[in-house]
Amino acid sequence: MTTGTLYEKLGGEEVIRKVVDYFYDLVLKDETVNHFFANTDMEKQRLHQTKFISFALGGPGRYTGQSMEKVHTGMNLQPEHFDAIVRYLHDALAHFQVDEADISQALQTVETLRDDILYK
Repeated sequence: MTTGTLYEKLGGEEVIRKVVDYFYDLVLKDETVNHFFANTDMEKQRLHQTKFISFALGGPGRYTGQSMEKVHTGMNLQPEHFDAIVRYLHDALAHFQVDEADISQALQTVETLRDDILYK
């Protein structure tokens, strides 16, 4: 088993890209959250999210995008929206046979962003 960062353990950016693609396939099927992406260039979004998740899981490079608060300002995301996104990320990681302990670690990282994203 690979040691090091969760990014390395999951298989790096190539695997994270696949997880992100599957994740957005799930998100875009859910009418409670898909409207947040109605005017989004999804190819660009998928690439950006791959870079963000890679960085968040200990991958190389630095996150150079805007703050989570700024990106989500005006969206008025509620807890049920955030929870749905977390659930889809869980499901996407599980789909690629990531073990539950690693999924839990990844979702803990996402959870730290809750206050920066909700009610903006």
